[in-house]
Amino acid sequence: MSKRTWQYALKIIVALSLFVSVLSGCGAPNVKDTYPLESVSGSGNSTSYVYRAAGKTVPEVAQELKEQRTPEQMSPQSNERMFLVYSDEWYHLQQDPAKKEDTLIEVDSKKYVEQNYSSSFLKGYLTATVLDALFNSLRGSGSYRGYTSRDVYRPSQGQFHAPTVQEKKAIPPITVERKGVVTRRGKGTGSSVGSGGGLFDRGSSSPSRGSISRDQGSGGSIFGSPRNSYSGPKTRSGRGTISRRSRR
Repeated sequence: MSKRTWQYALKIIVALSLFVSVLSGCGAPNVKDTYPLESVSGSGNSTSYVYRAAGKTVPEVAQELKEQRTPEQMSPQSNERMFLVYSDEWYHLQQDPAKKEDTLIEVDSKKYVEQNYSSSFLKGYLTATVLDALFNSLRGSGSYRGYTSRDVYRPSQGQFHAPTVQEKKAIPPITVERKGVVTRRGKGTGSSVGSGGGLFDRGSSSPSRGSISRDQGSGGSIFGSPRNSYSGPKTRSGRGTISRRSRR
């Protein structure tokens, strides 16, 4: 392998490595496809979803999420409670008081944290820089301290409830069902074949219909019948004579 070929191959490897690292940092840790959904609260852009990681400690789950996507900030390791802050969501990991071998993963939107949590409570886990950027002038007016403390420190926006069947399902992409219509023109009014509305629907107030006309005259057109538009080449038949001039 020549030196130039080796340098070219090295550049490709470096580029691919950078591309993979960028992809690994995109999106959010995969929780909904890994752990069962246990509880839901909020609506719109202020939501909180609670998942159960059975048989896993809080530090184990925190490390697992961190490996999937590096957070902007992670609170110090603790067996009872940890926070992972991302640009779009906050992950609040809590040891289940009723089943200490399980970890509850609370995924809160930034709006939900802003509306429900107390900034003084979060100061014990996260830096002031992150909190100031989130709460701004509101300073965290709520008193909420997480799902495990919901009976004492209730959220001010929404109440937790067991997820319904619809909430457990992933939201499908929005699609619009369209039905085609074939319009058959006759001497009278047009008749449609098929169902559903459309541009050529007979029930439309201002239908728009195209047509192909056939020229019945002598000139013909490119849309006319081939028999009328084209004619065979004309030929003439005749008789010729050859005369011989006489000598004088």
